[in-house]
Amino acid sequence: MNLLQQIYDDIVSPEVTLWGALFKLVLSMLLGAVVGLERRRKGQVAGLRTFALIAMGATLAMLISIYIPQVYLGLKNGDPGRIAAQVVSGVGFLGAGAIIQMKGSVRGLTTAAGIWMTACLGLAVGAGMYLISILATLLIIFILVNIERIEQRTGFSWESRVIRVKLQGIVTDLDACKQAMEQNHIHVSDALIKYDNDNELTIVNYMVRMRGRMPLDKVYTALNSAYTLKSLSLTNETNF
Repeated sequence: MNLLQQIYDDIVSPEVTLWGALFKLVLSMLLGAVVGLERRRKGQVAGLRTFALIAMGATLAMLISIYIPQVYLGLKNGDPGRIAAQVVSGVGFLGAGAIIQMKGSVRGLTTAAGIWMTACLGLAVGAGMYLISILATLLIIFILVNIERIEQRTGFSWESRVIRVKLQGIVTDLDACKQAMEQNHIHVSDALIKYDNDNELTIVNYMVRMRGRMPLDKVYTALNSAYTLKSLSLTNETNF
């Protein structure tokens, strides 16, 4: 009983102790893994191991930040937040690595934000803010899982893609292309046109946005009736 009481006292103690540090590392590992599980479910490269290690690393940095003034300088003469403060800015490099930029689209911003938030979770656990860390984890999961569904149901979710149209011949009048997309509720934000004189082709990359599924079959039918359509494709990047 005395051992259990000692372990509990170490866990709730503001000072760095063996049992307290072990509990914080395990808790941050679990909380980070929960966030990583959701990201992995979405097919992101950064998954359970990445997020668990980020949370544990931030917790360890917080423990070191508390431990050094506790042992070497005295609690009143040191700055327990000095080392931990570098985690917030340093984790930006990991977030940048999670962002994939392609022509016409950027992916990984949500994962990068999750990495930054998970590092903050680790700092909070290291500082002994257990309940706040757990509540923050639940809020993160709610945002990652439910907000996307809410956006889709309410129509706030816009999908940005590139529709590549390849037409036979040198076509200068492309109004029928734009009309075909507008009729199917596809918003055209920009268009890049290439005339291939050698092969007698007109290639157009339309940067488009729309809610829900892209009705390519209807666009194909409309374009095929107006032009000699060679191909129609949906992609994330512009490419001639």
